[in-house]
Amino acid sequence: MLDSNKDSLKLEAMKRIVAMIARGKNTSDLFPAVVKNVACKNIEVKKLVYVYLVRYAEEQQDLALLSISTFQRGLKDPNQLIRASALRVLSSIRVTIIVPIMMLAIKEAASDMSPYVRKTAAHAIPKLYSLDPEQKDQLIEVIEKLLADKTTLVAGSVVMAFEEVCPERIDLIHKNYRKLCNLLVDVEEWGQVVIINMLTRYARTQFLNPNLNECLLEEGGESTFYGSDADQDEDEDEDKKDEALSKRKPYVMDPDHRLLLRNTKPLLQSRNAAVVMAVAQLYFHLAPKAEVGVIAKALVRLLRSHSEVQYVVLQNVATMTIKRRGMFEPYLKSFYIRSTDPTQIKVLKLEVLTNLASETNISTILREFQTYIKSMDKDFVAATIQAIGRCATHIGEVRDTCLNGLVQLLSNRDELVVAESVVVIKKLLQMQPEKHSDIIKHMAKLTDNIQVPMARASILWLIGEYCEHVPKIAPDVLRKMAKTFTNEEDIVKLQIINLAAKLYLTNSKQTKLLTQYVLNLAKYDQNYDIRDRARFIRQLIVPTDKCGALSKYAKKLILALKPAPILESPFKDRDHFQLGSLSHLLNTKAGGYQELPDWPQDAPDPSVRNVEVKESVRAVGTVPEWTKCSSREKRKEKKVEKPFYSDSEGESGPTESADSESDSASSSASGSEQSGSGSEESEESEERSDSDEEEEEEEEEYMSLDVLMGPTPSPQVTPVGNFLSSSLVTDLEGLSLTDTVLSPATISPSGSLKSYELLHRITGEGLWVEYCFSRQPFLPDPHMVAVQIQFTNSAATEAKSLRLEEAKLQSGMRVKEFPEIEVLPAGESATVVMGVDFCDSTQAANLQLCTHSRKFFVSIQPPVGELMTPSFMTENEFKKEQGK
Repeated sequence: MLDSNKDSLKLEAMKRIVAMIARGKNTSDLFPAVVKNVACKNIEVKKLVYVYLVRYAEEQQDLALLSISTFQRGLKDPNQLIRASALRVLSSIRVTIIVPIMMLAIKEAASDMSPYVRKTAAHAIPKLYSLDPEQKDQLIEVIEKLLADKTTLVAGSVVMAFEEVCPERIDLIHKNYRKLCNLLVDVEEWGQVVIINMLTRYARTQFLNPNLNECLLEEGGESTFYGSDADQDEDEDEDKKDEALSKRKPYVMDPDHRLLLRNTKPLLQSRNAAVVMAVAQLYFHLAPKAEVGVIAKALVRLLRSHSEVQYVVLQNVATMTIKRRGMFEPYLKSFYIRSTDPTQIKVLKLEVLTNLASETNISTILREFQTYIKSMDKDFVAATIQAIGRCATHIGEVRDTCLNGLVQLLSNRDELVVAESVVVIKKLLQMQPEKHSDIIKHMAKLTDNIQVPMARASILWLIGEYCEHVPKIAPDVLRKMAKTFTNEEDIVKLQIINLAAKLYLTNSKQTKLLTQYVLNLAKYDQNYDIRDRARFIRQLIVPTDKCGALSKYAKKLILALKPAPILESPFKDRDHFQLGSLSHLLNTKAGGYQELPDWPQDAPDPSVRNVEVKESVRAVGTVPEWTKCSSREKRKEKKVEKPFYSDSEGESGPTESADSESDSASSSASGSEQSGSGSEESEESEERSDSDEEEEEEEEEYMSLDVLMGPTPSPQVTPVGNFLSSSLVTDLEGLSLTDTVLSPATISPSGSLKSYELLHRITGEGLWVEYCFSRQPFLPDPHMVAVQIQFTNSAATEAKSLRLEEAKLQSGMRVKEFPEIEVLPAGESATVVMGVDFCDSTQAANLQLCTHSRKFFVSIQPPVGELMTPSFMTENEFKKEQGK
């Protein structure tokens, strides 16, 4: 089917092949047959062939290289999808020999008129960078160009390329910061995520910490509390710190900082969970403490999503609740656990509930925990018991209640529940052991029944640590453990040795022989840790003639008081990773992770984000206000509007002087761009206004009307709004309209004429030809449009006999004065002008470009606006023509 002459069969074959790729089947054997169709003229077939080549170009590099020329032709295809697909395939061939071709293709695509092709160019940049990092400088230039693109389709892709290639070049973002903030709402969802993450890092380097004063006050409060018993010098240091705080200027948020927060807030309502998560982390890391609460509701809404989304969201919520507990307290019930939740979701919800626990809601949370303990999921039950222990640690009012509840669990039938309860009780008892000797006795009785190694080890450690509270029970426990020593797990054996050592030092009469027996058993154990521990304990506690100097310190070493453990959340201090990142999820730095910068001490210069608005750059499609008003009112309006434009506006007019700052300043500022004699006309109008003000009020403003070029204009004139092109309106917008009729010769063309490509340098073998409409009268024939053509020879040799010839012109079209260049040296350019009569149509003029060796078929396509010439008439004349 792929070798068939019928496009329908080829299309069917390609559909089947792409379907097989989608199902995960290997179709690499078909590569030679598919690559032959890369030059197929059918667009649908070509698109599918490109899809196939993107998948297998890296595996079949040699065969893919054979079709490089086809891809280069595809880069010039009129269809934007074909151009983008050709660039995508070209960048997927990872062979260093074609790096220059790829670089040239990316640069060309970055200037393409289609935003989709420019987006594909941005995607190709990281591919080329990974293939050849030495191209970084050139790629940065392309990135800088694409960052200035105002299209939402390109924004997300170029920021992704920026993050991959040069994330340290934060200076490239300065000029585009406000534009990115304003475009953010309209960018596609995954582009929003990339831009928000990048702007988070940018804001941390360019703005001050909005919570800085709060942090300093907290630090000052803590140091005062702990330093209450310090000497006078420390008090003086505290006074200096308080003075510094009082002298600190009140924080004023940077307008650009506020712009970022304001423009990202609506995205909290996005249907994409990644976008919501990105905005949430931005607010958490950048927003003032009083404003962070707005993200809570959006994150709670995400808990109704799939379990995978819930898992990521809960990880981040658990981190947030450690520092910003208050923002999630109103949504406490949203974190209650359902029976259908997976185990990992249950554990994370437990973590959040524990972090949210306070004196006001602890009773509600403990009632929930009582229900969870009855679950059949043993891992979840174990996590619940640990959560109860953490609540008891942080909230002293419920410590006894939690401890009693855990003691009741010691009679549970499930051994895992009992074991976990023992471990948690052991940690709680360390806080007030003297009050709970009965619990220690009760736990000593469990050594016969509990078989979980960790639980047995915890009981033995507890009895050994507080053996003075149970002097009769402890030796009996050691006796039982000595019987089963050889059958115990390693962790239990180590605690038996510790118990024997502590009892030997406190009750040697009863336990001396038992201790020696245990140490002898441990001496021959298979585990070297146990053997080393036994050898060390024997030398430390059993006095001998060769005993070291440490023996007299044995009691201080072994019976030293141990501080009570602090049960902390595993998410504590995890916020040093950027929330929402893979590194935060794994709690370890992942490959490619970029550290979140610290806040600067002093605010960087905010003027770096100011973008100068050039005078020649106006809004496309803006139409001047055609109203009848007096010249005096017109000048007043211009005086008010003058400061709106940049200072360069006043410098652009060479005829502007200090004398004419009053009325002629506005006229020269608006007319100096378009007319060389604008300032003189404004001076004349000023003299008339001074001589006769009453007459001036009755004068009428002149209006410009665009009329199609032709030998005889039609008597019926279409309204001006239907003829004006955006480019022409922009050029005429700055004209100074006075009562003196301006001749067309006084109007100079716009400073930025748009150039069009007539012949590409690759197609022309080094010859590059561009054309533009000079907007000047064509002197030999005023009914023709003047076309300025520029020849550039980028080849290594000179070009000879360059000329344009008529090919197939539409009926009525005429071309005059075909240009010809005899010799064009290498690396030089030449410009010629020719006249074309397009016969009042937008049909292309097909021509033939000839050199001494070959011929190229080219065409000149005229935009509608270039077929018009300005015509000047009074308002009455305009209304008269309009009435016809």
